[in-house]
Order: sequence, then structure tokens, then C-alpha cells
Amino acid sequence: MVAAVLFSTLFGALLVTAPIAISLILACALVFFVFYPNSPMVNLLTQSMVTTIDSFPLMAVPFFMLVGILMEKTGLAKRLINVGEAIAGTSPGGLGAATIIACMFFAAISGSGPAVVAAIGAIMIPAMGQRGYDKDYAGALVAAAATTGPVIPPSIPMIIYGATVGVSVIKLFTGGFLPGILMGGGLLAVNYYISKKRGYVGVPRQGGFKWVFAQIWEAKWALIMPGIVLGGIYAGFFTPTEAAIVGCIYAIFVGKFVYKDLTLPKFKDSLVEAALLSAIVMILLGGATTFGRLLTLERIPEQLSAWMLSITQTPIIIMLMINFALLISGMFIDTISNVVLFSPLFVPIVMKAGYDPVYFGVIMTVNLCIGFLTPPLGMNLFVAQGVAKVPFENIVKEVLPHLAVLIIALALMLFFPQIVTWLPEVLGL
Repeated sequence: MVAAVLFSTLFGALLVTAPIAISLILACALVFFVFYPNSPMVNLLTQSMVTTIDSFPLMAVPFFMLVGILMEKTGLAKRLINVGEAIAGTSPGGLGAATIIACMFFAAISGSGPAVVAAIGAIMIPAMGQRGYDKDYAGALVAAAATTGPVIPPSIPMIIYGATVGVSVIKLFTGGFLPGILMGGGLLAVNYYISKKRGYVGVPRQGGFKWVFAQIWEAKWALIMPGIVLGGIYAGFFTPTEAAIVGCIYAIFVGKFVYKDLTLPKFKDSLVEAALLSAIVMILLGGATTFGRLLTLERIPEQLSAWMLSITQTPIIIMLMINFALLISGMFIDTISNVVLFSPLFVPIVMKAGYDPVYFGVIMTVNLCIGFLTPPLGMNLFVAQGVAKVPFENIVKEVLPHLAVLIIALALMLFFPQIVTWLPEVLGL
């Protein structure tokens, strides 16, 4: 009965377009006051809201968000794009390939898919339009390439998964490298095929190897940042949270004293934007954690696990069922909400099926990133559509080949877990 009230209230609130954080809190509050009116458990709601966000690992979230915003404000993102374009040259889809490469580099710093779309798309979508690309395709390409953002470390969803489930964030980051490269490689192949078919060509280089090297040298400060942030984590110099702070300090220093693009108004705007985004995430986490505790109290994860195991004992079938459920939920609920809602439900099941929770965390992140490209939520699509200023249905049509290759990449990770687990094992993590 408690579970029925909890879920019906949640989905009812979502149907009337209430924000997911408010929907979660409302569902929990109703259960507390209906079923536990005189119990000390009523205090659990407010306590969970505070204790959940009072977490050192979660402090990485606002700082990584700030890093991504500062990258865009200080011109570091623009210089990454110049490098990608110089390397791609006149090959079919060269500018599209440069966009994908730039998204992958920027992803290695920001950790957020929509942030990558906003930063890279604002520069590349108009540029591709000027050079003969259909703007529908340009918007779809940026939206698809930005799905690598939360997979290639650092990753905000992985940080939240690690904090929710209690697994190593560093292991999650390491496991995300090869899947992110696989996704980016698949998108490069699709872009090459479509560009060759439609006659999209790259921009001629303005020189030979020396000119390309000059573009790389110009962007050296932007290219060094992932090495400092990620290298510091894996070398054990600092934690992911400390790495995010180092990234902010680095971006401020380069933006102010090297490129001199960071002004006081831009810095203030960056702080406000990062604070607002972080506040939404933290409120959501508080409500979702309380929701998860109620599910645990009512033994919902155990019941779901028993039901799935009664259908099949085959690990890969169980994993396919869970991934199908995540693909559906990713169409309607944002990535972070999905992580905090469903990881407590599914992790016990996958562990009983013999899978490592770190492996599942990477798979879950890849799966939910595909949700960035699936209506009605499709956050990357909406951001790209706003930048490209084209009809939403046109972008949806153009993104389908990219969506297909990402689903194929996910399937490869499911049938060949070594894609995720090999690098952490080699590094002895």
C-alpha cells in the first residue's frame, strides 16, 4: 500500500508537470503523514534533505559545473574547436569531425552533456551552417556528440552514482574512458558516411604541419587542463572534489592572466549559473534519497529482485531487462534523477546476477546519456534546437543514425564487459 501511494503520487505530480524534485518530496511527505503520522520517521524527510548533500564527494558537482562554464566564458572551448578543425582538414565531414573531437575534449573537463551542447554548439552550429551543413544536421550532431560528456571522466552522474551506491568514483572514471572513446568513434564514422553522401567537406588547412602544430600550441592551455585534472586524480595527488577545485583555479588563472578573456562580470555570471544549476541538483538528491530510503524500508528492491530472478536466472537477460527499463525511463526523467532513483533498486539485482557495481555504474551512465537524445525529455536536443533555431522534429529526424550507433555501442559494452572493466583492471584499481 505504501509503495502504491508513493509511486502514484510521484507519477501523478509528474503528469501535471511538477518538477521532479518537488514530485519526489511531495510523494515522500504524503507517505510520512498518512502512514507514519506520529512516528519519529517524519523527521527523516528533513534530515535526509540535509545529510545527503552534506557530502564531500558531492562538492565536486558544483565545481565541475563551474569549470565547464568558465571554459566557455574564457575562450578555452573555442581553442579546442580550432585544434579539432585543423586536424580534420578537408576530409568529408571535417568540421563535423572537429565538432565531435571538441565535444570529447570538452567532455573531459565539464562532465555534463547539456553544458557541452551549449558551449560547443554556440560556436560550431553557426560555423557548420556557414560552410554548407544543414543546420538540422549540425544541431543533431552536436547533441549526439555531447552524450560523451557524462561518460568520459570527469562525470557528474558517475560522482552521484558513486555517492549513492558507495563505490569508488575513481574506478567509475577509469571505466568510462574506453566506452566514451567507443561512442565518439562510432559518431565519427556516422558523420563521415553522411557527410560524404551529402557533400559536406571540411575547411582547407591554411598551412602544413607547422600550421597545425601552431593551432595545437595556441590551445596548449586548454589541452593541458584534462591532464592536470584527471592526471592528478589517478596519480593520487587529489580527490575528484579537489580536482574540480583545481580545475576552477586553473580556468580562472588562464582566463584572466593568459588569454585575458575573463572579466569580473563574466566571472560573476559563471558563479551564479553554477550555483543555480547545483542547487537544483542538490534539492533533487535530497528528495530522491528519502524516496530511496522509503523504498528500502518497504523492501521494494528485494521484491523487484525476486520478481526478475523468477523470470530468468541468465545474467545477460537480466542486464538487458534492466537496460531496457533504463532506456524507457531516460525518455521521461533526467539522468541525475534516474541515477538516484534507480541505482538503489537495480544495483542489488545486478550484484546477485554476478556483475560488479562499478561496471553497472558505467553502463547505467551510458544508457541514460542516450536519454539525452530521446524525446520527450531529450535535454541535449532541446538545447541544440535552441542554438540552431530549427524545428525540433527536424533535429529528431537527423539524430536517429547517431542514436542507433550509440545503442550499438551500449550493446557491445553489455556483451563484452571488458570494454568497461579492462582499464581499471590493468591499472590495478
